[in-house]
Amino acid sequence: MVFSLFKRLAGQRREWLPVLAGMVIVAVLFWRPTGDEGHLQYRGAERCVARVLEVDNSTIVDTGLIRSGEQLCTIEALDGRFAGRQLHGVNMLNGSLEADKLFQPGDKALAVISLRDGDAGSVTLIDHYRLGYEGLLAGLFALFLVLVAGRTGLRALLAFTLTVLMIWKVLVPCYLDGWNPVLVGLAVTLALTACTVTLVYGFDRRAMAAISGATLGTLVTCLLGALFTDLFRIHGAVMGGSESLLYAGYAHLNLTSIFMASMFIGASGAMMDLAVDITSAVQEVIDKRPDLTWRQAARSGMNVGRAAMGTMTTTLLLAYSGGYVALLMVFMAQGTPIEHILNYKYVAAELTDTLVGSFGLVSVAPLTALAAGVLLCKHP
Repeated sequence: MVFSLFKRLAGQRREWLPVLAGMVIVAVLFWRPTGDEGHLQYRGAERCVARVLEVDNSTIVDTGLIRSGEQLCTIEALDGRFAGRQLHGVNMLNGSLEADKLFQPGDKALAVISLRDGDAGSVTLIDHYRLGYEGLLAGLFALFLVLVAGRTGLRALLAFTLTVLMIWKVLVPCYLDGWNPVLVGLAVTLALTACTVTLVYGFDRRAMAAISGATLGTLVTCLLGALFTDLFRIHGAVMGGSESLLYAGYAHLNLTSIFMASMFIGASGAMMDLAVDITSAVQEVIDKRPDLTWRQAARSGMNVGRAAMGTMTTTLLLAYSGGYVALLMVFMAQGTPIEHILNYKYVAAELTDTLVGSFGLVSVAPLTALAAGVLLCKHP
């Protein structure tokens, strides 16, 4: 009886220790500064939330789809040192549908108030204020996840929070500081894989099997990404917004290496998912048939992996290409030949991202099945 109680307590410890460790890491990362807080674009200015009271569109030049000029707004500051004061602000329009915005009376806006002799100077309206609705959406997601999945949902929410903080507080600052993007990306990806899988399984052999398969798949994606990025002669500037970094004082950054790292980082979530699915399937088979050899267990895991691979590769394709529907419509509207489309650098970059990620995903199935068969099977 004492041995049984000790074994039960040890099993519970394997489950709650990853949760405790994840909470500690989240707390440390949350309070850890990124080191770039002082790099403020607007110095000598006050940021605040403001309500738009009146708008004047008389100086806007409207040429159909494109608007340029200035939208003059009367606003009321809602927070900060100027809370309650009415100020006159300017919303600059640059003729870009992607970047421009128009305000209406009653809208909330994020405003920057320049300081002049300690008082309010010129006011620039940056964009609509969206944090309230973004917080509402995040709260609804968390509530729905917990209601559907219960304690597993809480663990998933912890893993989600940990991932966000690892990217924002570790990955991005290390990239800006000039660290090797591939090595940093691998370290962050493998750490997140280990944390997420142990939150699902606890510290046991199933976690070891799933982590082994996902890690090996990530390494395959990393090697193939580096190889074909070089063969296709793709520059990392194809990533949206990356070229602006070079002009903002970060000319030392290796954008191509960052692009290489983005391939296995983007595919790591799907690889982790597939590794957990196969490991769980192998464990279920072994629980029902303890007499199976590791070869038979691995073969069963591979059969599950074959079924999952058919949808997982399509999932990656849809995830990567979903944001490029407008670009594909432009190509078709212009009658661009398909051989020309495939030869463009930014299209080749997306093909590399999709196919290399899919290649790594396919490699996860046999590697995880083998690891699960060896680690979980009790029969030699």
